[in-house]
Amino acid sequence: MRILQWGEDRRFDQIRSNLGKLAVFWILQAVWVWTVSLPITVVNASNHNPSLRAADVIGWIMWLVGVVIETTADQQKLAFKNSPENRGKWCDVGLWKVSRHPNYFGEIFLWWGIFVASTPVLEGIEWLVILGPIFLTLLLLFVSGIPLLEKSADKKFGNVTEYVRYKRETSPLIPLPTAIYGNLPSWFKKNFLFEFPFYSRKFPGASKTGTEQARTKAATD
Repeated sequence: MRILQWGEDRRFDQIRSNLGKLAVFWILQAVWVWTVSLPITVVNASNHNPSLRAADVIGWIMWLVGVVIETTADQQKLAFKNSPENRGKWCDVGLWKVSRHPNYFGEIFLWWGIFVASTPVLEGIEWLVILGPIFLTLLLLFVSGIPLLEKSADKKFGNVTEYVRYKRETSPLIPLPTAIYGNLPSWFKKNFLFEFPFYSRKFPGASKTGTEQARTKAATD
């Protein structure tokens, strides 16, 4: 839906004219899809047909919750960006009030759900399909997901007081009420809630209000 509205995928702007870089990107995408899909691939290829188990139901529920969260978060952000009055602002509505990246939480949760649902079929070396959800989780936490978006948002809004407060009080991944998350000790956030130090750059002077930042952004765009 986003691409249909924009007319192109802006993530390709820097590589679209370079066939080599574009090929590398698509090959990496293929490896990504193959790795993450391992639980489904093995289950579909298996001759085992166990009866319905608790792991099946738990996995399906996890998948459904993940899909709903990811879809809802994406639609909320799309609607936010499409509103002219939100130009130059960061998304902090709906699920984005309780997580800085709820769409990634949904993505990770649904793939772990698929793995859980696959466990009644797995035997021996087939358990290595756990590398699928592990790969996705590590990728979004440390490589191409949260780190890139946090860096981009810090660059745009790092001097905005409301943004600094939003970042301090809002969980990076797992949806939690800000009243709870904002009062948790930093060691707990770092070790259990994925608030890694490299997600944040130093904020030298968070003095501008959100309105002032939006006006400045609008004037420079």
